[in-house]
Amino acid sequence: MNNLVVLIGPTAVGKTETSFAIASHFGCPIISADSRQMYKGLQIGTAMPTQEELARHKHYFVGQLTPGDYYSAARYEEEVLALLQKEFPHHPTMLLSGGSMMYIDAVCKGIDDIPTVDADTRQMILEKYEREGLEQLSNELRLLDPQYYNQADIKNPKRVMHALEICYMTGKPYSSFRKQESKKRPFNIIKIGLRRDREELYSRINRRVDIMMEQGLLEEAKRFYHLKEHNSLNTVGYKEMFKYIDGEWSLDFAIEKIKQNTRIYSRKQVTWYRKDEEITWFHPSETDKIIAHIENSIK
Repeated sequence: MNNLVVLIGPTAVGKTETSFAIASHFGCPIISADSRQMYKGLQIGTAMPTQEELARHKHYFVGQLTPGDYYSAARYEEEVLALLQKEFPHHPTMLLSGGSMMYIDAVCKGIDDIPTVDADTRQMILEKYEREGLEQLSNELRLLDPQYYNQADIKNPKRVMHALEICYMTGKPYSSFRKQESKKRPFNIIKIGLRRDREELYSRINRRVDIMMEQGLLEEAKRFYHLKEHNSLNTVGYKEMFKYIDGEWSLDFAIEKIKQNTRIYSRKQVTWYRKDEEITWFHPSETDKIIAHIENSIK
């Protein structure tokens, strides 16, 4: 039977180094499950693998989109499954590594068959958002789909806009398409989680942000400032730099906010992972134990 190793963990925990160790042991490429590393040019703010690291191991789903491109978890599910079908004859054990929770669930469990939004509807909702703002769109969602409104992150423009797109296009509530039933996969899934003590993780996050600034995060944000309304740039690191560029925040304050918001995001990731009893947890230093566990779990 073919096997998919899924390496997960909060941001800055050390997934990159562990993924290289696993890929080297099994001689397989790495499938990225980071929804922001897919966009070319965002090297620093997304902690994208360096050219040297990419040369060491074949990577998929890194830097293949432009920041203005539309992408979704549904498309990711479809493309990863097609890739696995192509790669398994050559690599019976494959590796998926990243921290984007929805993308990982899309591959492991599948996502609901929600209609693809047409370009006209997407543009119409985007114009409404730019004209009326998020609060107005959230109020509209509450009227059209109160069930989803009560469980959604209504401060997330992407979530609100996508739900409204479905409501407008189909004439039905977005929640009516969300069955949330797991799909059976034709391969064995081995989930490995990486974790560190909170103080250790937070220290790594703070240091990572300092390194990003030293590497030129501000300059990178300036290069993509004209695209700041796109979803690919609506992420920690760039949002705070844009506030500085707009003159709303000082640079020191923006840097501290990146650290704070990254720590908050890491807590959200940990909370999400705790729900999954299929994950076996290790400290990133336990590489030998991780590989032994994978070997024992292969079918």
